[in-house]
Formats: sequence, structure tokens, C-alpha cells
Amino acid sequence: MHLDRSAGRTAGRLGAAVVASVALLSAVGCSTDASTGVREAGGAPDARASAAAAARAKGGGEVSEGRPAPSMPEPAVLAQARVNIADGQTVGVGMPISVTFPRPVPAAERKAVENWLRVQTSSGATGAWSWVKDQNLLDGQRVDFRPRRTYWQPGTTVTLRRGSHGVSHFTIGRSLVATVDVSAHEMTVRTGGTTQRIPVTTGRPGLDTWKGTMVVMDKQSEVLMDSHTVGLGAEYRGNYFWAVHLTTSGTYVHQNPRANTEAGHRNVTHGCVGLATDGTAKRFYDQVRVGDVVTVTGSNKDTVAAGNGYGDWNLTWKQWLAHSAAGETTTA
Repeated sequence: MHLDRSAGRTAGRLGAAVVASVALLSAVGCSTDASTGVREAGGAPDARASAAAAARAKGGGEVSEGRPAPSMPEPAVLAQARVNIADGQTVGVGMPISVTFPRPVPAAERKAVENWLRVQTSSGATGAWSWVKDQNLLDGQRVDFRPRRTYWQPGTTVTLRRGSHGVSHFTIGRSLVATVDVSAHEMTVRTGGTTQRIPVTTGRPGLDTWKGTMVVMDKQSEVLMDSHTVGLGAEYRGNYFWAVHLTTSGTYVHQNPRANTEAGHRNVTHGCVGLATDGTAKRFYDQVRVGDVVTVTGSNKDTVAAGNGYGDWNLTWKQWLAHSAAGETTTA
């Protein structure tokens, strides 16, 4: 069900773009990822950064806003860094900053990379970079930043400086956290001070839904799902609507006609979370944005790996720091 068959895919599959299209998908879970493409943080280096690039490459000078540059030379690999959040985008509270590279960064260079990837926030959060083994990349090709405490504070403005190679700005929107209780066949959605309880059907025994915390990667109004692509023969092939994408291995929250009778009663899906066709699925789809949080409890499946989409929050802070070269930092 969740065996990955897409090792050749690039980091672009983790893009945070929202696409309203029909996609033929070829990996695992209910289907594969949405192939939306990574969106590099926009903007050329600002004038001050460009003017100071040579000095900083030698370990001198200052980064913008008067902050001293790291003492170590700027790694050349930052020129090819790609960021999962577009400049000016508003994302949910769970979205980590994820930076990927076209080749693995050697262990000896990782501290310098982390130090030159400067994160500033309006809330002054404490956080850290950590090297995540992406499901479709080699070790050393992806590094993520997340706050120490659970999720970002709503309304926070975030600035990411990629050394002398550009600046990205994004905003943390309102909080939406959905909790799927597999045994109760129910999803509780908490947002804006309100709570909704939605009947669901999840993965049937043997094809259980992943356990743990996932972050919305993207969403599509219509996705063509084919059981042949996940090793399940001819069990299903058809368009599924209002699909909210949770893992690279193909987990979605989406409309499923079987949820009309089974939601709230039995788990009958191939691993996704099914919602009824009476408008329930579309209402959830409409209120969700990239970066929102979906946590699954009560499942017999393993916990989602950090690199299977954005499973970063399934690691304790100690575990997170174990894969950080530069350690904890304050983003004031």
C-alpha cells in the first residue's frame, strides 16, 4: 500500500503549489503525489546582499539588517538551493521551511549551509535546521527548519535569506489542525476557535492509514487514481474529487463515495481518509491550505517518516537536533 515505487522523482514533488487539475499519478497509497513542482522562493539577491557577496564569501562583511555574517565561507551549493514555500505565500502553521539541493551536501559542509540559511521571524521563535532523508532524494539533499515548540504562531511573518542568493518572505496563516481518530471513524477539525467533527472512513485492516502528524503538501480538485500504480491490481481506477495531499507515498484526504455509507462506521479505504459526497469533502477542501496539519491516531500503521512528505513533527526535539549540524537558533 505505502511501498514507494517512485525513487526517480525529484524534490520538486514536494512543492507547495495548489493545483486544480486532473493528475494521473504513479506511486503509492491511494495514489502518488500531485507532481506540482517545487516553487523556488522568488526574488534575486537584494542589492546589499549582492554588493557584499564577495566579502561574505571570504567570511567577512555583514548580512542584511546589520546581522554579522557567519565566520565560515558561504557554500557554493546555496546558489542552487530550492525552497518549498513561494515568496509572498501564506501557509498553515505546520509547514516547515524545506530547502533541497541538486546534489548531496557533504557532512563537512552542512554546518556552513545551516549558518548561511538565515531565518528571521516576527515572533522570535526558537528553531533549528535538520537534515531530513527525503523519500525520493539522497541523504544530504534536503534540510528543513521548524520551530522547537509545536507549530508556528499564527500571524508570524518569516524571512529566509539564502546567503547572497536571495530573500524569501512568507506568512503563517490561521491555525487549522485536523485530528483523525481511526477507531472512532471521526475527524476533528479545530480552526479559528471553532471545532467541527466529521465522520470518516480510513484504511481497512492490512491497508491501514499512516499514523502520526502530516502536513498538507498541496491539493487538487480532481485526481485520477489507479490501483495498478500501487500494486493492487485492478481494484480501482477512477477520478476522486477534493483531494488534499498528505504524503509523498500517496496519502490523501479526499471524497470517496463509499464514505456515504461507511464514514463513521467502518474503515474500508486503501489507506486514504475518505469523506462523503454530500458536500463534506468539498467543505474540508475549501477551508484547507498548504501547511495545515492532519494528525492520525489509533492506526495500526507505522508513524509517518520525516521525509515522507513533511513528517517533521513526528520527531522529538532531541531527535530533530540529532540531525542538525549547527544546532538550535533564535529567529528574532
